[in-house]
Amino acid sequence: QVQLVESGGGLVQTGGSLRLSCAASGRSFTRYTTAWFRQPQGKEREFVAAIRWSAGWRFYADFVKGRFTISRDNAKNTVYLQMSSLNPEDTAVYYCATDVVTTTPPMAQNEYNYWGQGTQVTVSS
Repeated sequence: QVQLVESGGGLVQTGGSLRLSCAASGRSFTRYTTAWFRQPQGKEREFVAAIRWSAGWRFYADFVKGRFTISRDNAKNTVYLQMSSLNPEDTAVYYCATDVVTTTPPMAQNEYNYWGQGTQVTVSS
């Protein structure tokens, strides 16, 4: 059984930084892609970034390029999302998701069957 546990959310001021973590367990993730999605209150969930475990390829939504960085620690089975230059529009519940996703870019939510519980990120103005 695959389990994902997110952490690192919180309240930060505009221009600040946060690092989210997604700890995975349950199986080997060498063929998996892990992604971050976010859902602002009252809006649909959207793709943020993804990384392929084996090759380390990274994909980003246009609105986070240059501000967010996704990375992984294979030894810890953990994926990180380093967020900087945050603004109030980044306020959302952030979810990590994982699965064997072969499409490029791996942005479609319905390709991910394993999801974490979400962590709230709030950026104050």
